[in-house]
Amino acid sequence: MMTSEDRNESIGLMEPLLISESSRHRGVLNDLALELATRSAAFKSSLPKEIVSALAELVRSMNCYYSNLIEGHETHPIDIERALLEDYSADPGKRDLQLEAKAHIAVQSWIDAGGVAGAETDPASLCEIHRRFCVLLPDTLLWVENPETKERARVIPGAYRTGDVKIGRHIPVSPGAIPRFLDRFHDAYGRPGKASAIIGAAGAHHRFLWIHPFADGNGRVARLMSHAMLLRSLDTGGLWSVARGLARKVETYKEHLASCDTDRRNDLDGRGTLSEEALASFTRFFLETCLDQVTFMESLMQPAALRERVLLWTKNEAEVGRLPAKAGRLMEAVLYRGSLPRSELENTLGMADRSARRVAAALVKAGVLTSETHKSDLRLAFPASLASLWMPGLFPEK
Repeated sequence: MMTSEDRNESIGLMEPLLISESSRHRGVLNDLALELATRSAAFKSSLPKEIVSALAELVRSMNCYYSNLIEGHETHPIDIERALLEDYSADPGKRDLQLEAKAHIAVQSWIDAGGVAGAETDPASLCEIHRRFCVLLPDTLLWVENPETKERARVIPGAYRTGDVKIGRHIPVSPGAIPRFLDRFHDAYGRPGKASAIIGAAGAHHRFLWIHPFADGNGRVARLMSHAMLLRSLDTGGLWSVARGLARKVETYKEHLASCDTDRRNDLDGRGTLSEEALASFTRFFLETCLDQVTFMESLMQPAALRERVLLWTKNEAEVGRLPAKAGRLMEAVLYRGSLPRSELENTLGMADRSARRVAAALVKAGVLTSETHKSDLRLAFPASLASLWMPGLFPEK
């Protein structure tokens, strides 16, 4: 590991940052960006706001699972859900991965609440994302090893790397040059219009990894940054996750990233140092992956199909005695309206107030209904443990 020197590399080494208007790919990318904006907005507006909130919580676990899976860390969403309830595995390795997942969800929750709104590519925001993630990690996950020298170094939360690294065939810029390159990065991606912001999310994803500002955790920060950029440019509501799509095509994803590291091939390949053709190809893959995930989530949230799956589960649970007999009626009311005031429990269920409250309590205990307080409206919840029954295909089977 070398000291944090700046070898004065030209920031032109990572150009182009944006696909030029004259690129032969620009028309297709503009069409994909428009379709993605339209489809994403329509999907969000089709759901009651109470459902949006509940689904976004489940998608955080999904985003966390697939983003960590890309890094080779697999923690099933059921184990992630247990970690959120402070229920950790007795196995130290599995417990560490649960804590890692919990950290990822905490950072995304902060982002979803507006933590970096309007400053998604600002170097200070990127450092804060890294800091918030790493500061919650167990010490065992805060060490990196030089594959050649076997030297180990501790990752400092929120701090740039201080040594040189090699990622595949790519050697990122010298550590002292990182601030200069990130300033140019933010200048390019921080102020484009809506269509350019959507298209630029893919370029920002790769160019951040190309700079590789941190000793470790760059992949997670890149995907959280992409989530934040799409959250703002598309107003996604956090209802779908590009990380799931990238993880399902992980080899293609990594091949695209490696291709984007290559130099311009000829005079028809843009005017920058790096290949514009490769960046355009990755951008198309990225946007098509986003569209695929919107389509997938739309299919899961079709009202009639979702209602049928939820009520079938409720009926089966009632038949074996794990839920009260009228649980299905309450679930149907919440599904239809999005939420239900507790004052309407008695009329909805056609039973005495105390008995109606027992039905609600049983569903809350089962994790399928939730409310902010014991007097607040009842809302639908999407527990990860029921994802395979309610939302098949969202997660792998355990």
